[in-house]
Amino acid sequence: MPQDANNFYQSDKVTQQRVTFQNQYRMQVVGNLFIPNDLDKTQAHAALVVGHPMGAVKEQSANLYATKMAEQGFVTLAVDLSFWGESEGEPRNAVSPDLYAETFSAGVDFLGTRPFVDRQRIGGIGICGSGSFLISAAKIDPRLKAVATVSMYNMGDANRHALHKSLSLETRKQVIAEAAEQRYVEFSGGEPLYTSGSPHKIDENSHPIEREFFDFYRTARGEFTPKSSSPALTTHPTLSSNMKFMNFYPFNDMDAISPRPLLFITGSEAHSKEFSEDAYQRAIEPKELFVVPGAGHVDLYDRVSLIPFDKLTGFFRQHLPE
Repeated sequence: MPQDANNFYQSDKVTQQRVTFQNQYRMQVVGNLFIPNDLDKTQAHAALVVGHPMGAVKEQSANLYATKMAEQGFVTLAVDLSFWGESEGEPRNAVSPDLYAETFSAGVDFLGTRPFVDRQRIGGIGICGSGSFLISAAKIDPRLKAVATVSMYNMGDANRHALHKSLSLETRKQVIAEAAEQRYVEFSGGEPLYTSGSPHKIDENSHPIEREFFDFYRTARGEFTPKSSSPALTTHPTLSSNMKFMNFYPFNDMDAISPRPLLFITGSEAHSKEFSEDAYQRAIEPKELFVVPGAGHVDLYDRVSLIPFDKLTGFFRQHLPE
């Protein structure tokens, strides 16, 4: 474990409260609300919705970011995406990009109805896959006034093309066909199959990316199993629903977000850097690509000396001003 890894960081400067609320489809969303201890609740303040990596839960990375940003004076809400963690949705671990994006808008609903939150000063942070879900939400929800992504994965492109566009159309069609056949099994009452996610074992032949995810999700560094799951199923979406990502194009029509600002944070060594670079190229001003020297993809989940919290703080203070 890197010495600066601190996924389960807690602070005596903020108060954490478990909260529940409904999304637009009357599904319960569960989150952790973080409020600075010295917050004047007679005034309205800036607030942030924070989304966890794809396949993770709010206790993995999202709580850390929410806690650290609450220390800087923001009201923050770390949410479990629908079908994951404590939030509702069946079957568990199902993929629904629209409902994932809806979780961010539901978070805005919740924050914007708190008397100590200024509705005109709500932003969002999306980590890994949540970066693409947050962008998807922001395109149709102008209440998100400022958007930051960290180690973003475009979950659409990642599934359609894989990293560096290494997946052929023929292979993609084969994967889609297998998932479609699995629907018959599940419709008939059979057990679901699961796909992707983080490996449970590594050896000398494991790919560096597999090792990177294993080090976070399968060790004490970041391992967390919610009550709704089991160690065997954490991080793994269902095979039949994972195909929904094939029709997910979060970077299309990003000009709809402007003039609201976008900040894309990635590591110089991150295998996912191509997604932040692509988003930056497609977006229009105001936008910024911030590259953390020496940082890999998972490093920005929990390595507190590498995560640019000062950059995030400055960005949101500038664009969610008092």
